Amino acid sequence: MYAVVDIAGSQVRVTPAQKLSVPLLDAKAGTTVKFEKVLVLDNGASTKIGSPYISGSRVEAKVLRHVKDDTVIVLKKKKRKGYRVRNGHRQQYTEVEITSVA
Repeated sequence: MYAVVDIAGSQVRVTPAQKLSVPLLDAKAGTTVKFEKVLVLDNGASTKIGSPYISGSRVEAKVLRHVKDDTVIVLKKKKRKGYRVRNGHRQQYTEVEITSVA
């Protein structure tokens, strides 16, 4: 059984008991979140495809923790001008575990 879900603008294929990182969600660790934008739902025997979403279906996930990705260094330079800037960026993610696909 699997589902294709729209999470924060990106489409993700999920199965029960799967752990994945999604863009930062506004939920505390240990809480349950529901994703109701289900695009495709497959239970082994049949497949439902939404237009654009399947009404009445949802995916529930438990928020495990909030993490930061590795540092990405951004360098800017203009030749012969003496201009150099070095910045870093760390993208924030939320780790979730899929509990149920219904």
